Amino acid sequence: MGTETGFELIRVVIGLVLVLAFSQLNALFLVWLERKVAGHIQLRLGPMEVGPHGLLQTIVDGIKLVGKELIVPLAADKKLFVIAPILVFMPALIGFLVLPFGPDLIIRDMNVGVLLVFSFSTFTVLAILAGGWASNNKYALLGAVRSVAQNVAYEIPLLLAAMSVVMMVNSLRFSEIVEAQNRIWFIFVQPVAGLIYLICATAETNRAPFDIPEAESELVAGFHTEYSGMRFGLFFIAEYTNMFVVSAVATSLFFGGWHGPFGFGLGIPGIVWFLIKTYILIFVVMWVRWTFPRVRFDQLMNFSWKFMIPLSLANLVVTAMVLKLL
Repeated sequence: MGTETGFELIRVVIGLVLVLAFSQLNALFLVWLERKVAGHIQLRLGPMEVGPHGLLQTIVDGIKLVGKELIVPLAADKKLFVIAPILVFMPALIGFLVLPFGPDLIIRDMNVGVLLVFSFSTFTVLAILAGGWASNNKYALLGAVRSVAQNVAYEIPLLLAAMSVVMMVNSLRFSEIVEAQNRIWFIFVQPVAGLIYLICATAETNRAPFDIPEAESELVAGFHTEYSGMRFGLFFIAEYTNMFVVSAVATSLFFGGWHGPFGFGLGIPGIVWFLIKTYILIFVVMWVRWTFPRVRFDQLMNFSWKFMIPLSLANLVVTAMVLKLL
């Protein structure tokens, strides 16, 4: 028993070290990719000067952020102000614990994996609220309050969409959900739930057209207005890490996880299938950002409470009825 516990502990430690390294590299790559996607959508090149096709641009930006002074406003709540960027990054890292990159590539295959990811995602909202409040800046506070309202509204349909899949598999374990899709992906069985999940996940990660908490045209930069240096960088890394996590969860719930289409792996390793699907979903999220304008705050809230929540509830009821009849 002691040896098994020791092996499990070593596995978790190694997994967390790899996750920390991956989250930094992933953020660097996604910042570069976002600039390129934005550039090509707007018929321009994006970063080109530093490295081939601007590949090293985000590394240079990272060095610049590390070198900048960490300023704490005089009237700020200093403890909360310092803790908030760290708090905002932690839930994204915890999500990696249960993500199924492959049949044997899960740090901890927990029987409440889905619940763990969604429960810890709530801490992101608290961290954003703490950062906005601690800054003692009216724009930062407005951004933080908007973020709380937005996340509360869109978490409900997000969870209801995920519950439709959980009911079908009768399990909260990610490996079992993925294994149930070895022949047909759930996006073909639950297209409405899949669409609801993707829309709500975009809102949950504060991405345009739902980037109300950091609306530059109204709130300067929203909840992180007063942050500088790597504290600002941590908010940025957290956003891109959260994008990866929600896309990876979507891949696991609706797009077959490590399985190829219709059970055909084509000799490609499971982790490669998983990452291809995840990055395609991230590309779609970026594509949406640079295509649609930002919605007004009242439109954002009405869309969730009057349309998304009733639709996700109806989808859940229909799923329950079909499962009962079958």
